[in-house]
Amino acid sequence: MEVLPYKEKQADKKEQVAEMFNSISKKYDFLNHFLSLGIDIRWRKKAIKLLKKDNPKHILDIATGTADFAIESLSLKPEKVTGVDISEGMLSVGREKLKKKSLDHIIQLELGDSEKLLFEDNKFDAVIVSFGVRNFAHLEKGLADMYRVLKPGGKTVIVEFSRPSKFPFKSIYNFYFKAILPKIGRLVSKDQSAYTYLPESVQVFPDGTDFLKVLERVGFKNTTCTPLTFGVSSIYVGVK
Repeated sequence: MEVLPYKEKQADKKEQVAEMFNSISKKYDFLNHFLSLGIDIRWRKKAIKLLKKDNPKHILDIATGTADFAIESLSLKPEKVTGVDISEGMLSVGREKLKKKSLDHIIQLELGDSEKLLFEDNKFDAVIVSFGVRNFAHLEKGLADMYRVLKPGGKTVIVEFSRPSKFPFKSIYNFYFKAILPKIGRLVSKDQSAYTYLPESVQVFPDGTDFLKVLERVGFKNTTCTPLTFGVSSIYVGVK
């Protein structure tokens, strides 16, 4: 089942996701950290640490948004990080952030489609994604292209929302995600649909072992899933 941000519009998911992120780009960082109580920062740090022993020199950050994950990856001391996103609005905020932090010499942000990456095969040592694969119009196609541009032996690390399964946290989470989060998101971002789309898209996303099966179908080996914060999100790893 496909979930769209703007159900009344005729545009496809890819166009709608780009429009949604363009709409909320100025408020995105604030809302991200506020709505997750800052836990999303810890999740990204934990995910990046899984690449430490791999010592990747060139990293690709898919659905980079405002470049938070790309910036976090600098703790690995790579030579270059390339961030790709379909939303020019998010990239614009990201470029300003990089400029202020004097990081624009090492992180390069590009407008691009995760399902049609404009890079040659076997180019990157690591491919990372935080809260982006859920928005792919065609999940398997996007993951297959990530696999294509990764060097043999290279690793992908993906952070994505998942659904807690244990009571009582499952009930608390569902109430917050469906009743509280959309209201705060609408109030701050002024976008009526963006933060309704978020819980809806999480509900239909194949998380846990189901997602590992998709990774394996496109070729990834040694796949693992590590649940975070009672299963609110998960870190997925796969090797080419």
